[in-house]
Amino acid sequence: MQLKMMAAGIVLGACCLTATAQMPMGSTAKPAIGAKAEPSKALDDMLNLLEEELMGAVKAMPAEKYSFAPSAAIFAPSQTVKFDTVRTFAQQATHLAEANYYFYSTVSGMKPEVDVKAIGEMTKKDDIVAALAASFVFAHKALATITPENAFVTIKGADGMQTRATVAAFGVAHGYDHYGQIVEYLRMNGIVPPASAK
Repeated sequence: MQLKMMAAGIVLGACCLTATAQMPMGSTAKPAIGAKAEPSKALDDMLNLLEEELMGAVKAMPAEKYSFAPSAAIFAPSQTVKFDTVRTFAQQATHLAEANYYFYSTVSGMKPEVDVKAIGEMTKKDDIVAALAASFVFAHKALATITPENAFVTIKGADGMQTRATVAAFGVAHGYDHYGQIVEYLRMNGIVPPASAK
C-alpha cells in the first residue's frame, strides 16, 4: 500500500517537473522557470504522452493479430512459465480502456456514458481502437476537474491512492505498464512500435 503511494507520488512529482519544463502543445512559448503549473495541465501533459504512444501501438497491430498472446512455443524449450492466463493483444487494449474509465471516474466523480464491462468483450480491432480513444477523451475531461484546491484532498474509492492527483498519476503509470507489454507483443510479430520508429 505504501509502495503504491510512494510510486504514485514519484510519478506525480515527475509530472509536475515535466510540465514546467515542457512547452504546451502547439505553442512556441516556454513557461517561465519557477512558474506554477496547474495540476490539471501537468497531469494532462502526462496523459497526452501516454495516449500518443498507446494509440499508435494499437493502430499498428494488424487486425488479424489482435488475438495474439505470447505462448511457451515462442520461448526457449526450458522455459517453465505458464502462459495459459496471458492476455491477448485485444485484451491488453480493452483492459486499458476499462482502466481509464475506472481511474478517471474515481478522480472526477463523472459517470462513463458507455457500458464499461462490454468493452472487455470486444475482439475487433476497429471497435477496440475506438473504445480506447473514447476512454482517453473521458480521461482528459476528468483531469480538467482537478484544481489546486482539490488535487490533494482525500477522496473515496481510490484503493489506497488517497487523492485525485495520486489516482490520476497512477492511471498514467498503469497505462505505461501495459504499454510496455503491448510493445513486446508488437515486436514478437515483427512490428516496430511507432514511438520507436521516430
